[in-house]
Amino acid sequence: MAAPREAPERRPFGRRFLTDPARLFQHNAWDNVEWSEEQEASARRKVQENSSQLLPQDKQEEYEVNAKRYWDDFYKIHENGFFKDRHWLFTEFPELAPNRNPSQNGDSVHKFSNKEESNNEGLGSCENGHCLLETRAENQLNIIKRTPKICTEELAAQKYSELNQSDGDYPGSSASYRILEVGCGPGNTVFPILQTNNDPGLFVYCCDFSTTAVDLVQNNAEYDSSRCFAFVHDLCNDQSPFPMPDESLDVVILIFVLSAILPEKMQCIVNRLSRLLKPGGMILLRDYGRYDLAQLRFKKGQCLSDNFYVRGDGTRVYFFTQDELNDLFTTAGLEKIQNLVDRRLQVNRGKQMTMYRVWIQCKYRKPTAPQL
Repeated sequence: MAAPREAPERRPFGRRFLTDPARLFQHNAWDNVEWSEEQEASARRKVQENSSQLLPQDKQEEYEVNAKRYWDDFYKIHENGFFKDRHWLFTEFPELAPNRNPSQNGDSVHKFSNKEESNNEGLGSCENGHCLLETRAENQLNIIKRTPKICTEELAAQKYSELNQSDGDYPGSSASYRILEVGCGPGNTVFPILQTNNDPGLFVYCCDFSTTAVDLVQNNAEYDSSRCFAFVHDLCNDQSPFPMPDESLDVVILIFVLSAILPEKMQCIVNRLSRLLKPGGMILLRDYGRYDLAQLRFKKGQCLSDNFYVRGDGTRVYFFTQDELNDLFTTAGLEKIQNLVDRRLQVNRGKQMTMYRVWIQCKYRKPTAPQL
């Protein structure tokens, strides 16, 4: 008989949802919301209904082949205005700013997130199948117009080849703390890190397979090539090289990125990323959980396979369980530090709407000694 699964890990902080309607619309969010059996069953029925009709195989292949174009189009339309700067990063992932004064983070995640959410009536709303997840930026990114200097995959490969011939001299080679964000978009994670982490030994790599997204990062007024290297990279192409060698990174960040990838390719990608980590290095992940609002809102005809959907703009999204993510990371040889589900109720008081979000947050570490 197989060993029983661990009980789901949940946040140790936050409050349960209050059912009094009069109190409901006086607040904007509750953390650690516990679902009733009826609510869980209702969510399961909605998923069964919206996944009862799968897209034909030829259409599924079309979305895979044209994935880059769909994301390029997304960033051409929204630029940096859709996803907001993630100022919750350093509360959830203090590893990104190890020298940060804890008092800068606020007393707790609950207090911090509610403070941000109270200033954003539209938090949690969905547009074209994309649900706004991040807090509103305190300072919008300033996109300036200048000649693009995109590091394409071909150029990255050329640079990597040249660097390998120059005795380990690669971008960030002299840094003492190296972070890679995969799927960086227009820089909503990268720039808060650069602004917050003043460690002189810090170097941040960021990549996306959308040329448009990388263009937005490199043409941002905050982009500093002495502390950051942005490049185009297709995670699904295992022949596409990274600009840094194996076992050189302290942290790899995956925020709402792994869910956009074809499920059968996820394990190979996690394996590749784990090889980039130093012993003791960590992968930090935050992504969509099973039965999140975004999953329940899909209609029939948008499902590609179990819990994997295509949005109206052609981009795709998968909804994870904790066990699925644990299997991906442990198969890659990483050890669990954190794997928790964050069930949150968000309220749009203007529209009198309640929205149940389900996210999963993980931290997995590369062992410091070889596993026997």
